[in-house]
Amino acid sequence: MTRVRAVVLFPGSGSAANHPSLVAIENHLSPLPTFRCDFDYRKAGKSFPDRTPVLLTTVRREVRAVADGLGCETGEIVIGGRSMGGRMCSMAACDPEDALEVAGVICISYPLHPPKKPESLRTEHFPRLGARTLFVSGTKDEFGTPEELGRAFELLPRPPDVVWMDGARHDLARRDVEVARVIGDWLATF
Repeated sequence: MTRVRAVVLFPGSGSAANHPSLVAIENHLSPLPTFRCDFDYRKAGKSFPDRTPVLLTTVRREVRAVADGLGCETGEIVIGGRSMGGRMCSMAACDPEDALEVAGVICISYPLHPPKKPESLRTEHFPRLGARTLFVSGTKDEFGTPEELGRAFELLPRPPDVVWMDGARHDLARRDVEVARVIGDWLATF
């Protein structure tokens, strides 16, 4: 079993690293070092995300900095986040140009497709994503239904761990503590 030395979390496109859900995860996982990181566009005060290659560069840089600071390998770190943050982490973990070796990936409310555009799937990288994965989504998520996500998960080379929040939408409103517990329980299996 891999010893998880830290967790690195990224927010969704419309929020920052101080989002209450990420703070709840950090608090629940304590004393495990948990780092909440903003993307560069947020640090620059912009509201619209950078292009994917820039976001992936940020994920790699932040995770490698955490590993360096802790004196460990990135393969001992679990990465993830909400919506776009989790998606970027899943892509960084299997990027054919510069894959980030990690212990696992957490995708909270994975944005499978834009709302009302189920044909625009964000799964191109799924067949390359070999890391352990945890997906936590609401059963009423407008970015991907359980049925749509179930079909997408079949593309993964390793079956993911999946937890559904009954009746929750994409924001998983009022479920922060529950999500944090799910993540803590999943990390305990490493």
